[in-house]
Amino acid sequence: MTLEEQVLSEKDPAKKAKLVTALARRFRIEMIDNLHDKQTGHWGGSSSACDVVTSLYFHRMKVDPKNPRMADRDRFVLSKGHASVMLYTILAHRGYFDPSILATFRTIDSKLQGHPCMNKTPGVDMSTGALGHGLSVGTGMALASRLSGKKFNTYVMVGEGCLNEGQSWEAIMAAAKYKPEGLVLMVDYNGVQLDGTSKDIMPLDPLGDKFKAFGWNVLPKVYDGHDTADIFKSFEDLDKTAAWPKAVIYKTNKGSGVSFMEGKNTWHGSPIDDESYAKARPELVAAYEAAMKAAGVN
Repeated sequence: MTLEEQVLSEKDPAKKAKLVTALARRFRIEMIDNLHDKQTGHWGGSSSACDVVTSLYFHRMKVDPKNPRMADRDRFVLSKGHASVMLYTILAHRGYFDPSILATFRTIDSKLQGHPCMNKTPGVDMSTGALGHGLSVGTGMALASRLSGKKFNTYVMVGEGCLNEGQSWEAIMAAAKYKPEGLVLMVDYNGVQLDGTSKDIMPLDPLGDKFKAFGWNVLPKVYDGHDTADIFKSFEDLDKTAAWPKAVIYKTNKGSGVSFMEGKNTWHGSPIDDESYAKARPELVAAYEAAMKAAGVN
């Protein structure tokens, strides 16, 4: 049985959380291998979001990879579309397409372009890349659920770059007005952007209070976006609250998993050079092996 199959079949949440941790750490190895091979792409924000999005697809969302356009499926919009290598890796191993296609990342005519394209890639619900568009689209999807009578959730992941865009706050206001059921805003709060720290570029704190002031139901704490058990807890807390729309903030580390890359804007989208790759990969492998041992997987 593959690790993916073990994750999907596991019923005990505590055991499943450990398995998902191992899976996400393996995905990081595949991601950095791919980015180093292609010498293009975005490591920093892909690694910071990996645990949350892996948890979504392997524990939370109602999806059918064999029927990616299922009418009542849950939707996921990666507003920070530059983190595409992370999304593609997860979709491939969730069964949307053969993982061998990952080797074509960012090549001409590939299904796996630098930013996700809903017309090319199975499992991609919305083409993204221009920061700030994701929540507008997600709000529309959630309102479509209401109008069509189809019951599904719409999860929109944003980064600080998205929240620096005025369109995001227009969408936040619109969603607060129309209160679409099933709309969940997920913030990958890693504190770093392309050109520096978010604190220096455009501070967002107190972010939760701002969402509340705009009329959103904000979950009661900031969750650890690299602790799978805490991510699972955030899903439980989503189910305990009734008012829509809902926002959940995850504290994450840019470049998570590689000590000398964490928290550095340099690694937002820089090519992974040979020397850095040679130092980074053993750290990721060691973390994966430790997670497999903690999960009781040989």
